[in-house]
Amino acid sequence: MSGGWLITGAGGMLGQDLLARLAADGDPATGLDRAALDITDPGAVRAALEAHAPAVVVNCAAWTAVDDAEAKEDEALAVNGRGPLVLAEACAAAGAVLIQISTDYVFAGDATAPYAEDAPLDPRSAYGRTKAVGERAVLTTLPDTGYVVRTAWLYGAGGGNFVHTMIRLEGVKEALDVVNDQRGQPTWTADLAGLLARLGRAALAGTAPAGVYHGTNAGDTTWFGLTREIFHLLGADAARVRPTTSEAFVRPAPRPAYSVLGHDRWRAAGIEPLRSWHDALTDAFPALLDAKRETTHHGG
Repeated sequence: MSGGWLITGAGGMLGQDLLARLAADGDPATGLDRAALDITDPGAVRAALEAHAPAVVVNCAAWTAVDDAEAKEDEALAVNGRGPLVLAEACAAAGAVLIQISTDYVFAGDATAPYAEDAPLDPRSAYGRTKAVGERAVLTTLPDTGYVVRTAWLYGAGGGNFVHTMIRLEGVKEALDVVNDQRGQPTWTADLAGLLARLGRAALAGTAPAGVYHGTNAGDTTWFGLTREIFHLLGADAARVRPTTSEAFVRPAPRPAYSVLGHDRWRAAGIEPLRSWHDALTDAFPALLDAKRETTHHGG
C-alpha cells in the first residue's frame, strides 16, 4: 500500500480544496473526477484502488441536485447510495480507510438544538434519503475503518454556491429578498478540507474512532444573516437585504428549517472542531472575489 490518498469527485469544490490541502501538507494524493471514475461501477472502483493503492479514500462524489432528486430518486440513489457501498466493499478488500461525505439533509430539520452525531435519521427529501442509504452502507460495511462526515451549506472558490451567487447579485440587484426561516452553518470548503486531512491521519494512527462526525463551521445563522454579512464584506449597504420566508421560494424538495450540527465527537478523537462561520467567511472572501473576477473575465 502506498499510504497515499484517493479523492473521488475531485472536480467539485470540496475535492479541489482537499487536494490542495493535502498537496500543501506534503501528502501524496490522487484526484479522480466523475469522468475519470464512476463510483457505481465495481470493476472501475476495484481497478482504481489497485492502481493507486491508497491508505485513505475520501468520497466527495455525489448527486447534489437536491430538487432534481425528487423526480429522479433512483438515479440519485445510484450515486449517493450504491456508490458508497461499492467504494466501501472495495476499501474493505484493499484494507483502506473510507471517509464518506454526507449531509444535514439526513435529519428532519425540525430540531431546536444542534443535532448530535448519533441523532436518529429522518430525511424528508429524496436527496436526504439517498444520502442516508450511503451512510448506512459505509458504516455497516466498514465498522472499524468507515467514517461519515456530515456537512452543510458549503461554499468555496472552486464552484457555484450561495455565497458566489449573492456576490454576483449584489452588483445587479437594488434589493434582495432572502429566506430568514432556515438556520444552519455556512461552511468553507477549505476549512472542511483541513479537517478531513486531520481525520484521515488520525484514522490511520488509530486515534479517531470510526463512525459519524459533523464537519461544519461553528455557530449558526440564516440565509438572510449570511447574505447581510456578505454585503458587509463587500462594503455594500446590508439594508438592501430584506428577510422573507421559505413560502416565497417554493421548491420541489423541502429544505430543513434547522440544520445546525453538533461537534462533540471531534474532541473524543483529539481533533479540534472548526472555527466560527463568521471568521471563516471573512478569511475566505478574498479568494471568493478572485474566483468571481476570474469567471467574469472568461465570460462565465
